[in-house]
This record gives sequence, C-alpha cells and structure tokens, in this order.
Amino acid sequence: MSHQPAVPTRTRSDTNLNKYAQTAQASSTTVIGHYSTSFGLAARLLTAQVRTPVRTIYALVRIADEIVDGAAAEAGVSVAEQRQLLDELELETERAIVRGYSTNLVVHAFAETARQCGIDSTLIAPFFASMRRDLDPTPFSAEGVAEYIYGSAEVIGLMCLRCFVHWSARKATELAVLEDGARHLGAAFQKINFLRDLSCDRETLGRNYFPGIDPLNLNDEQKTVILDDIDADLAIASAVLPLLPPGCRRAVAAAQGLFTRLSRRLRSTPADQLLRSRVRVPDGEKLMIALTSSIGPGAWKR
Repeated sequence: MSHQPAVPTRTRSDTNLNKYAQTAQASSTTVIGHYSTSFGLAARLLTAQVRTPVRTIYALVRIADEIVDGAAAEAGVSVAEQRQLLDELELETERAIVRGYSTNLVVHAFAETARQCGIDSTLIAPFFASMRRDLDPTPFSAEGVAEYIYGSAEVIGLMCLRCFVHWSARKATELAVLEDGARHLGAAFQKINFLRDLSCDRETLGRNYFPGIDPLNLNDEQKTVILDDIDADLAIASAVLPLLPPGCRRAVAAAQGLFTRLSRRLRSTPADQLLRSRVRVPDGEKLMIALTSSIGPGAWKR
C-alpha cells in the first residue's frame, strides 16, 4: 500500500487573507507614524490587543481628512472632486465591512476593526458628513458647529471606546457613562485644535468654527469663554477615566494630559498671539506626560 506524503496543515497565520490583514494593519501604523507624533506616543501605552484596532481608526480618519484639508487640494483636485472622493471612500468603507475585503489597505484594516468591535454606519456616516461640511463655504451656526464636532471628533472617541470595551463586558448604565466621557474628550480635543489653528482655518481654508466671533479679532475675554468650555469637557472626561479598562486607561490619560497642558498654554498666550503662532507642547513635555501617565492616570496633574 503506497503512502502519500502528508499535506501540512495550514494555520490561520499562514493564510493569504491573514497576511493581507497584517500588511493592512502595518499600513495604518505607517500613516500614523508620519502624521501624528502625539497620538503615536499615546498609542504606545495601549496594550497590543487594543493598539492595532485604534491605529486603524485614526489612519482612516487621517486619509479622509487629507481629502478636505491637504494633499488633495495641493494635487489640484477640485472641491467637487473632493466631495466625490469622500463619497467613494465612505462607500468603499461600508462595502469592506460587509464583504470583509478592500483593495485599499487602510480601508481593509479599518473594516476588520469595525467588524470585530461593532463599529457601524451610525458612527461612520456622521464622520463623513462632517468631512463634507468642511467643503461647504456656508458659515457655521452654533447648532451646525455642535453637529460638526460630533461627527468629526466625538464619534472617533466612540469608535475607540468600542475597541476598548470589546474584550470586557459592561452594563448598559456604565457604558452610557463611558460614552458620555468619550464624547466630551473628543469634543475637547477638537475645540482645542480649533483654537490652535485659528489663523490657518480662517486665512487658508476660509473656515470659522466659532460663530459670533471674528477669529482675526479674537480678544482675551472670548478666548477665556472658549477655554472654560473646553476645561469643562476635560473635567467630565477625567472623571470617567477610572472606569476604562486597564489596557487603555494610561493611553487615554496621556492624551488627556497632553490636551490639558495645551489648554493651560493657550490660557497663558495672549489672544492676538494665537493668530501669529500655533501653540504646542514641546516634545520633552510630551514624553514626560506619557511617562507619568504610564505610572497611573492622573499622575500628570501633579
């Protein structure tokens, strides 16, 4: 009786799809590495289980943001074409979640995260709606800004939260508290960026995210009102930190610490200077915030 040679069993790690997924995840890491040193620093404090999916979220966000804020316009892409590109990116994202595959590596990586952690169109659609709003020259109303902040920042916090709690069951009441904290933290991040980018948004992009305020004539009283609102958001988010799973708590604390430091620097910077320079936290301070956050959430406040 002849014996056929045994065929090696193929493990999941050897499959073409898994190799493709790993390549897609690596592409997301590359995107973040080139665009965000602050996020990259905080992400290193996440456990590996959470770090990869969170990176895929930020990579997709970055690609969409470049369509409306950077590379697309420099390449000569018209506003109408930018809208079309956003539509195509959103459609490809939704299709990839359903089919489990995309030829766009960043989209493929995000879709894997979405399928695993339960990120769906209730969060994806508002994000793309806010990206499209950046292509609309119509002045913002107070309600319009709130809707924009929800789609451009708060839903990102909610997406990340779904990754954070995916491996730990939560009661509905506790999840609601966590979601509220994630929304306030995302809103604080976005409002701080609005204030830091005041001149560029107005002069280069033609946008004003502060209805009723002339960005080119911002005064210290108006700046204080804006920062009081931001600090209220940060306080709500800070109170929720202890409820986060250990695998992400330090990273979120580091991100919050960085933006708290930015808020303090913005307070100490005269309003007229915000139009001439972008307030930032030196790399040495960023590293110190990350180090103290690795000791325990809240350590950066000391």
